[in-house]
Amino acid sequence: MLEILIHGAVSSAIYAMLAVGFTLIFGVARILNLAHGTFYALGAYGAYFFTSHLKLPLFPAALLAIALVAVFGVVVEKVLVRPMRRSQLAVLMITLAVALVVEQALFLTFGSEYRNVPAFVDTKFSIGGVDVGGQRLLALGASVTLIALLWIFIQRTRLGSAILAVSQDPEAANYMGIPSDRIFSIVMGISAALAAAAGVLAGPFLTVQPTMWLLPIVKAFAIVIVGGLGSIPGSILAALMLGYAETIVGYLISTSWTEIVSVLATLLMLVFRPAGMFGKRAAF
Repeated sequence: MLEILIHGAVSSAIYAMLAVGFTLIFGVARILNLAHGTFYALGAYGAYFFTSHLKLPLFPAALLAIALVAVFGVVVEKVLVRPMRRSQLAVLMITLAVALVVEQALFLTFGSEYRNVPAFVDTKFSIGGVDVGGQRLLALGASVTLIALLWIFIQRTRLGSAILAVSQDPEAANYMGIPSDRIFSIVMGISAALAAAAGVLAGPFLTVQPTMWLLPIVKAFAIVIVGGLGSIPGSILAALMLGYAETIVGYLISTSWTEIVSVLATLLMLVFRPAGMFGKRAAF
Protein backbone atom coordinates (compact mmCIF):
# COMPACT_ATOMS: atom_id res chain seq x y z
CA MET A 1 0.00 0.00 0.00
CA LEU A 2 2.80 2.44 0.89
CA GLU A 3 4.51 1.69 -2.43
CA ILE A 4 1.30 2.57 -4.28
CA LEU A 5 0.96 5.80 -2.29
CA ILE A 6 4.53 6.91 -3.07
CA HIS A 7 4.67 5.97 -6.74
CA GLY A 8 1.13 7.25 -7.29
CA ALA A 9 2.13 10.60 -5.80
CA VAL A 10 5.12 10.86 -8.16
CA SER A 11 3.02 10.04 -11.22
CA SER A 12 0.31 12.46 -10.11
CA ALA A 13 2.84 15.28 -9.61
CA ILE A 14 4.30 14.86 -13.11
CA TYR A 15 0.83 14.66 -14.63
CA ALA A 16 -0.21 17.77 -12.70
CA MET A 17 2.70 19.79 -14.09
CA LEU A 18 1.76 18.77 -17.62
CA ALA A 19 -1.95 19.38 -17.13
CA VAL A 20 -1.57 22.73 -15.35
CA GLY A 21 0.43 24.16 -18.24
CA PHE A 22 -2.02 22.72 -20.77
CA THR A 23 -5.09 24.08 -19.01
CA LEU A 24 -3.40 27.42 -18.27
CA ILE A 25 -3.00 28.28 -21.94
CA PHE A 26 -6.57 27.17 -22.61
CA GLY A 27 -7.98 29.16 -19.72
CA VAL A 28 -6.24 32.35 -20.85
CA ALA A 29 -6.02 32.12 -24.65
CA ARG A 30 -8.87 29.63 -25.27
CA ILE A 31 -6.70 27.35 -27.41
CA LEU A 32 -5.93 23.64 -27.23
CA ASN A 33 -2.20 23.31 -27.77
CA LEU A 34 -1.38 19.89 -29.21
CA ALA A 35 2.31 20.79 -29.18
CA HIS A 36 2.32 20.78 -25.38
CA GLY A 37 3.82 17.28 -25.23
CA THR A 38 6.59 18.52 -27.52
CA PHE A 39 7.72 20.98 -24.85
CA TYR A 40 8.00 18.04 -22.45
CA ALA A 41 10.13 16.09 -24.94
CA LEU A 42 12.34 19.09 -25.71
CA GLY A 43 13.00 19.63 -22.01
CA ALA A 44 14.26 16.06 -21.61
CA TYR A 45 16.31 16.15 -24.82
CA GLY A 46 17.70 19.56 -23.94
CA ALA A 47 19.00 18.28 -20.59
CA TYR A 48 20.51 15.28 -22.37
CA PHE A 49 22.18 17.37 -25.09
CA PHE A 50 23.66 19.99 -22.78
CA THR A 51 25.08 17.42 -20.37
CA SER A 52 26.21 14.75 -22.85
CA HIS A 53 27.45 16.87 -25.75
CA LEU A 54 28.30 20.27 -24.28
CA LYS A 55 29.41 18.75 -20.95
CA LEU A 56 27.55 21.30 -18.84
CA PRO A 57 26.77 20.52 -15.20
CA LEU A 58 23.27 19.11 -14.80
CA PHE A 59 21.64 22.00 -12.94
CA PRO A 60 22.70 24.76 -15.39
CA ALA A 61 21.88 22.40 -18.28
CA ALA A 62 18.38 21.87 -16.91
CA LEU A 63 17.77 25.59 -16.41
CA LEU A 64 19.06 26.36 -19.90
CA ALA A 65 16.87 23.65 -21.44
CA ILE A 66 13.77 24.95 -19.65
CA ALA A 67 14.54 28.56 -20.64
CA LEU A 68 15.06 27.68 -24.31
CA VAL A 69 11.84 25.66 -24.43
CA ALA A 70 9.98 28.61 -22.89
CA VAL A 71 11.38 30.86 -25.63
CA PHE A 72 10.38 28.28 -28.24
CA GLY A 73 6.84 28.29 -26.82
CA VAL A 74 6.68 32.09 -27.11
CA VAL A 75 7.89 31.90 -30.74
CA VAL A 76 5.28 29.25 -31.57
CA GLU A 77 2.55 31.44 -30.08
CA LYS A 78 3.65 34.63 -31.82
CA VAL A 79 4.50 33.25 -35.25
CA LEU A 80 2.15 30.30 -35.71
CA VAL A 81 -0.72 30.37 -33.23
CA ARG A 82 -1.56 34.09 -33.03
CA PRO A 83 -2.53 34.51 -36.71
CA MET A 84 -4.79 31.43 -36.43
CA ARG A 85 -6.28 32.06 -32.98
CA ARG A 86 -9.77 32.85 -34.24
CA SER A 87 -10.10 29.32 -35.61
CA GLN A 88 -9.86 26.49 -33.07
CA LEU A 89 -9.45 23.94 -35.85
CA ALA A 90 -6.58 25.89 -37.41
CA VAL A 91 -4.82 26.11 -34.02
CA LEU A 92 -5.25 22.37 -33.48
CA MET A 93 -3.78 21.63 -36.89
CA ILE A 94 -0.85 24.04 -36.64
CA THR A 95 0.15 22.86 -33.14
CA LEU A 96 -0.12 19.22 -34.25
CA ALA A 97 2.11 20.09 -37.21
CA VAL A 98 4.66 21.63 -34.81
CA ALA A 99 4.65 18.44 -32.73
CA LEU A 100 5.21 16.24 -35.78
CA VAL A 101 7.97 18.47 -37.18
CA VAL A 102 9.82 18.49 -33.84
CA GLU A 103 9.44 14.70 -33.59
CA GLN A 104 11.07 14.25 -37.01
CA ALA A 105 13.80 16.75 -36.11
CA LEU A 106 14.59 14.71 -32.98
CA PHE A 107 14.68 11.51 -35.06
CA LEU A 108 17.13 13.07 -37.51
CA THR A 109 19.30 14.62 -34.80
CA PHE A 110 19.38 11.94 -32.13
CA GLY A 111 18.08 8.81 -33.85
CA SER A 112 15.41 6.47 -32.56
CA GLU A 113 17.48 5.05 -29.69
CA TYR A 114 16.50 5.70 -26.10
CA ARG A 115 18.57 8.39 -24.43
CA ASN A 116 19.62 8.53 -20.80
CA VAL A 117 18.98 11.84 -19.06
CA PRO A 118 21.23 12.14 -15.99
CA ALA A 119 19.53 12.16 -12.60
CA PHE A 120 19.96 14.94 -10.05
CA VAL A 121 19.85 12.34 -7.27
CA ASP A 122 21.15 8.80 -7.83
CA THR A 123 20.65 7.62 -4.26
CA LYS A 124 17.79 5.34 -3.28
CA PHE A 125 15.89 6.00 -0.07
CA SER A 126 13.94 3.60 2.11
CA ILE A 127 10.56 4.89 3.29
CA GLY A 128 8.68 2.48 5.52
CA GLY A 129 10.56 -0.42 3.97
CA VAL A 130 9.87 0.75 0.40
CA ASP A 131 12.89 1.63 -1.75
CA VAL A 132 12.27 4.82 -3.75
CA GLY A 133 14.66 6.48 -6.16
CA GLY A 134 15.88 9.88 -5.06
CA GLN A 135 15.07 11.33 -8.49
CA ARG A 136 11.43 10.32 -8.09
CA LEU A 137 11.24 12.03 -4.71
CA LEU A 138 12.90 15.10 -6.18
CA ALA A 139 10.38 15.11 -9.04
CA LEU A 140 7.55 14.96 -6.52
CA GLY A 141 8.90 17.79 -4.37
CA ALA A 142 9.87 20.00 -7.31
CA SER A 143 6.50 19.53 -9.01
CA VAL A 144 4.56 20.49 -5.91
CA THR A 145 6.84 23.50 -5.36
CA LEU A 146 6.56 24.75 -8.95
CA ILE A 147 2.77 24.46 -8.99
CA ALA A 148 2.56 26.28 -5.64
CA LEU A 149 4.86 29.04 -6.92
CA LEU A 150 2.73 29.39 -10.05
CA TRP A 151 -0.39 29.75 -7.92
CA ILE A 152 1.25 32.43 -5.75
CA PHE A 153 2.51 34.22 -8.87
CA ILE A 154 -0.97 34.29 -10.40
CA GLN A 155 -2.75 35.34 -7.22
CA ARG A 156 -0.26 37.76 -5.65
CA THR A 157 1.59 39.62 -8.42
CA ARG A 158 0.61 42.42 -10.76
CA LEU A 159 1.39 40.34 -13.84
CA GLY A 160 -0.67 37.52 -12.36
CA SER A 161 -3.60 39.91 -11.96
CA ALA A 162 -3.24 40.84 -15.62
CA ILE A 163 -3.31 37.16 -16.57
CA LEU A 164 -6.47 36.71 -14.50
CA ALA A 165 -8.08 39.70 -16.19
CA VAL A 166 -7.29 38.41 -19.68
CA SER A 167 -8.54 34.93 -18.79
CA GLN A 168 -11.89 36.42 -17.76
CA ASP A 169 -12.39 38.89 -20.62
CA PRO A 170 -9.57 39.66 -23.11
CA GLU A 171 -11.47 42.50 -24.78
CA ALA A 172 -12.25 44.27 -21.51
CA ALA A 173 -8.63 43.78 -20.44
CA ASN A 174 -7.49 45.50 -23.65
CA TYR A 175 -9.74 48.46 -22.85
CA MET A 176 -8.11 48.64 -19.41
CA GLY A 177 -4.66 48.90 -21.02
CA ILE A 178 -3.60 45.29 -20.56
CA PRO A 179 -1.90 44.00 -23.75
CA SER A 180 -3.70 40.69 -24.32
CA ASP A 181 -1.31 39.49 -27.01
CA ARG A 182 1.67 39.96 -24.73
CA ILE A 183 -0.13 38.10 -21.94
CA PHE A 184 -0.87 35.23 -24.33
CA SER A 185 2.85 34.97 -25.16
CA ILE A 186 3.86 35.06 -21.50
CA VAL A 187 1.36 32.36 -20.60
CA MET A 188 2.55 30.20 -23.50
CA GLY A 189 6.11 30.59 -22.23
CA ILE A 190 5.07 29.61 -18.68
CA SER A 191 3.13 26.63 -20.03
CA ALA A 192 6.11 25.48 -22.10
CA ALA A 193 8.50 25.94 -19.16
CA LEU A 194 6.32 23.79 -16.88
CA ALA A 195 6.16 21.01 -19.47
CA ALA A 196 9.93 21.22 -20.05
CA ALA A 197 10.56 21.04 -16.30
CA ALA A 198 8.41 17.90 -16.17
CA GLY A 199 10.55 16.41 -18.94
CA VAL A 200 13.78 17.26 -17.13
CA LEU A 201 12.53 15.80 -13.84
CA ALA A 202 10.92 12.66 -15.29
CA GLY A 203 13.48 11.97 -18.01
CA PRO A 204 15.92 10.05 -15.78
CA PHE A 205 13.33 7.39 -14.88
CA LEU A 206 11.08 7.43 -17.96
CA THR A 207 11.64 6.71 -21.64
CA VAL A 208 13.34 9.49 -23.63
CA GLN A 209 12.90 9.03 -27.36
CA PRO A 210 11.42 11.13 -30.20
CA THR A 211 7.81 9.94 -29.87
CA MET A 212 7.69 10.65 -26.13
CA TRP A 213 5.56 13.77 -26.74
CA LEU A 214 2.45 11.76 -27.61
CA LEU A 215 1.67 10.07 -24.30
CA PRO A 216 1.97 13.26 -22.20
CA ILE A 217 -0.46 15.14 -24.44
CA VAL A 218 -2.94 12.25 -24.14
CA LYS A 219 -2.56 12.32 -20.36
CA ALA A 220 -2.86 16.11 -20.18
CA PHE A 221 -5.93 16.09 -22.41
CA ALA A 222 -7.57 13.36 -20.32
CA ILE A 223 -6.84 15.26 -17.11
CA VAL A 224 -8.26 18.57 -18.29
CA ILE A 225 -11.36 16.84 -19.65
CA VAL A 226 -11.95 15.13 -16.31
CA GLY A 227 -11.05 18.19 -14.23
CA GLY A 228 -12.80 20.73 -16.46
CA LEU A 229 -11.26 22.70 -19.30
CA GLY A 230 -9.63 25.82 -17.93
CA SER A 231 -9.79 24.81 -14.26
CA ILE A 232 -6.38 24.52 -12.61
CA PRO A 233 -7.76 23.10 -9.30
CA GLY A 234 -9.74 20.61 -11.39
CA SER A 235 -6.61 19.63 -13.31
CA ILE A 236 -4.65 19.04 -10.09
CA LEU A 237 -7.44 16.90 -8.62
CA ALA A 238 -7.83 14.94 -11.85
CA ALA A 239 -4.05 14.41 -12.03
CA LEU A 240 -4.14 12.89 -8.54
CA MET A 241 -7.03 10.62 -9.51
CA LEU A 242 -5.38 9.50 -12.76
CA GLY A 243 -1.94 9.02 -11.22
CA TYR A 244 -3.25 6.82 -8.42
CA ALA A 245 -5.69 4.96 -10.67
CA GLU A 246 -2.87 4.03 -13.06
CA THR A 247 -0.59 3.01 -10.20
CA ILE A 248 -3.25 0.78 -8.64
CA VAL A 249 -4.05 -0.83 -12.00
CA GLY A 250 -0.34 -1.37 -12.66
CA TYR A 251 0.23 -3.06 -9.32
CA LEU A 252 -2.97 -5.12 -9.12
CA ILE A 253 -3.43 -6.10 -12.78
CA SER A 254 -0.60 -5.22 -15.21
CA THR A 255 1.33 -2.16 -16.34
CA SER A 256 0.14 -2.88 -19.89
CA TRP A 257 -3.36 -1.87 -18.77
CA THR A 258 -2.44 1.51 -17.31
CA GLU A 259 -2.76 3.45 -20.57
CA ILE A 260 -6.41 2.42 -20.84
CA VAL A 261 -7.22 4.29 -17.63
CA SER A 262 -6.81 7.79 -19.10
CA VAL A 263 -8.75 6.93 -22.26
CA LEU A 264 -11.57 5.34 -20.27
CA ALA A 265 -11.72 8.28 -17.86
CA THR A 266 -11.98 10.71 -20.78
CA LEU A 267 -14.72 8.67 -22.45
CA LEU A 268 -16.80 8.35 -19.29
CA MET A 269 -16.48 12.04 -18.46
CA LEU A 270 -17.46 13.10 -21.98
CA VAL A 271 -20.53 10.86 -21.80
CA PHE A 272 -21.76 11.69 -18.29
CA ARG A 273 -20.35 15.16 -17.55
CA PRO A 274 -18.85 16.89 -20.61
CA ALA A 275 -17.97 20.03 -18.63
CA GLY A 276 -15.72 18.06 -16.26
CA MET A 277 -15.75 18.02 -12.47
CA PHE A 278 -15.32 21.77 -12.08
CA GLY A 279 -16.89 22.76 -15.38
CA LYS A 280 -15.16 26.15 -15.73
CA ARG A 281 -13.80 28.04 -18.69
CA ALA A 282 -11.69 30.55 -16.80
CA ALA A 283 -8.21 29.49 -15.76
CA PHE A 284 -8.76 30.17 -12.09
